[in-house]
Amino acid sequence: MRTRGIIALLLLVTGLFLISTRAYAEEKFRLKPGAKGKVCMNCHVTFIDKVKSPFVHTPVKTGECSGCHNPHTSSHGKLLAANAGIICSKCHPGIVPEKAKSTHKVVVEGKCIQCHDPHAAPNKNNLLKEGNALCYGCHKDMGDALTKVKFKHHPVEKGCLTCHNPHASSSSRFLLKTDVPSLCVNCHKTDKPAFSKQHMNYPVAKARCTTCHNPHGSDRGGILYATVHKPLASKMCNQCHEEPTSATPFKVKRAGFELCKACHSGMINDIFSTKRLHWPLVSKQGCLNCHTPHASAEKGLLKGPMRQVCGSCHADSIARQEISMTKHSPIRRGQCTACHAPHASENVYLMRKKTVVDLCGGCHDWQKHSTHPLGEKITDPRNKNLTVNCLSCHRSHGTENKNMLHYTPISEMCTQCHTKYKR
Repeated sequence: MRTRGIIALLLLVTGLFLISTRAYAEEKFRLKPGAKGKVCMNCHVTFIDKVKSPFVHTPVKTGECSGCHNPHTSSHGKLLAANAGIICSKCHPGIVPEKAKSTHKVVVEGKCIQCHDPHAAPNKNNLLKEGNALCYGCHKDMGDALTKVKFKHHPVEKGCLTCHNPHASSSSRFLLKTDVPSLCVNCHKTDKPAFSKQHMNYPVAKARCTTCHNPHGSDRGGILYATVHKPLASKMCNQCHEEPTSATPFKVKRAGFELCKACHSGMINDIFSTKRLHWPLVSKQGCLNCHTPHASAEKGLLKGPMRQVCGSCHADSIARQEISMTKHSPIRRGQCTACHAPHASENVYLMRKKTVVDLCGGCHDWQKHSTHPLGEKITDPRNKNLTVNCLSCHRSHGTENKNMLHYTPISEMCTQCHTKYKR
């Protein structure tokens, strides 16, 4: 009984402390009666008209400017009491659910004001712009592309938020409200005969629709991706898969590159007659490590942009380029195949040219670049097994130094070989 009494007393004291603290916080600046907000407006006169907007942030409406700003001094811009994201989350908790499958980058970074006006706006939820115009402010490339496509997806025209959550998704990638195909079947009824006929009677009702269809819009009928595998475009699914009446209709007739060889025999034979192969080709997945078998937004039916596809295995090379002071143009443009053959090559590192000097010389006129001796006849003093070439001084995927040099200052790099000039 005594223990219960002590606990009750502690709870009472704690409660009174919290109430008194809150009361103190509300009046911590000891403003004159009725002065909340009005004091600020004496200097910030432009806000007098701004707060007449249709949608006003609640703290502004109630004159609680000090809810977000410190009126005296602050270590944050605009006299904010804390980082913007922290301030917003105090009143708007749960914007990002725990264990979210995907999150909007600006939300995670606390950049709420990239979408919302913290004071007042003409749009609901204090949004800076209305509808898709707000999203296209950041996703400009997509916005430009979708204004030109021949076949538009109705939900996109209606608004991005038809399918996406603007802050985070607890269940799906890409901020989707629900995962595909659940999201798609809200509009597209898979039990209709026309649906089955359009898909050659294959049971695709539970398949991932975005394997073949561009969910935003396309210049192809049925909003198929720009690049379509010929058997799919010809509605000859059974060229690769078993018949739709089979017990395993999606099973492919052969495994790995053997399936692709039926049509691409010339390419496969050339690849396997070459000295060095790209290892994904001979894995169980074969060509599907890099290519999608149905349709793609990328040329060559790549699974995604080349930089992304190559980076899924060569993440270290991409990371190296990211921190490099000088960006190598082919990597920056996502053109790994400018230097490397994607399938096979007679040369080390699957290079397109036999020597590094010849490869680099395709873009760089090295003879004008330097009088330094290069080539197969010039031995590297640091390693008698190597010859002097462009990579003796530069690293093709980048370094922390300017011009992708191995060392700075330049004198330190030069004296690696010219030791007599060391100090």
